[in-house]
Amino acid sequence: MQLIKPPMKRLVLPGIAALLLSAIVSLPVMADAVVDKEKIAVITKNLKRMIPELKDAAVIPAPVPGLYEVMVGPDVLYVTQDGRYLIQGSIIDLKARENLTAPRAAQAAAKAIERVGEENMVIYEPKETKHTVTVFTDVDCGYCRKLHSQMDQYLAHGIRIRYLFFPRAGLRSESARKAVAVWCADDRNKAMTLAKSGQKIEMKNCDNPVSSHYALGQQMGIRGTPALVLEDGEKLPGYVPPARLNEYLTTKAEQAK
Repeated sequence: MQLIKPPMKRLVLPGIAALLLSAIVSLPVMADAVVDKEKIAVITKNLKRMIPELKDAAVIPAPVPGLYEVMVGPDVLYVTQDGRYLIQGSIIDLKARENLTAPRAAQAAAKAIERVGEENMVIYEPKETKHTVTVFTDVDCGYCRKLHSQMDQYLAHGIRIRYLFFPRAGLRSESARKAVAVWCADDRNKAMTLAKSGQKIEMKNCDNPVSSHYALGQQMGIRGTPALVLEDGEKLPGYVPPARLNEYLTTKAEQAK
C-alpha cells in the first residue's frame, strides 16, 4: 500500500466560514497608512469582540500583499486588508508550483490536536518513543481494528499511538456508545483492545471527550478511519502497515534535519 498524500485543496467548513464572514464583513475599513501591526490588532480585536469563540484566532500577513491570514483551530482562511472580504481556499504560487497554504494548514492541524491534551486521549506507549502519531479511530471500523491488532508492531518500531474517537456513523451510533464505554472503563487501553477485537465491554457512561474529538475530526475534514495525523500536522488517510509507517516517518525525520 502506498502512502497517500492529503489533497492540496482545503475542505470547505461552513460553520467556521459563516461565523467569520458575519464578523469580518462588519470590520471597519482601515486607512492605507495604517501599519500591518495596527491592522492586525484591529482585525484581531474585532474577531474577539464579535465572536468570543474565536478569541484564539491568530492573524498574520499572508504571502500575498493585501491579504491577512486568519488561523482558527485547524483551519486557515484569509481576509483582505480593508476587512471586507473573507477568502477560503489555498494560495498557489504558480511560478514555484507550490501550495503556500498547505504547510500553514498542517501547522494549524497539529496545534489543534495538541490543544486537545493528552489527558483526553487513549495512548499506547512504546518503551522508547521515536515518533508520535495521532489516530482518529472508530471502534467498529475494519481497518481500525487491523491497525490495532498490530499495535505491538507499531510500538516495537518506537511509534507512539494516540487515539481520538471518530465514530463514523455519528454521535448517536452504537460505535459512539462503545467509544464512550471505552473512555469510561477502569482500564481504557484494555477496553479499547477488547472492543476492537469484537468482545463485549461494560457499557458505562461518564463525562467524556468523544463529542469534542468527533467535532475536531469533522473540522479537519476527516471522512474515513483510521485517519493518521503526524506530529507536523500532515494527514495520512487510511491504514498504513507498521513497517511502512516506520519507514515513512524515519525518512521524513531525516529529511527534516
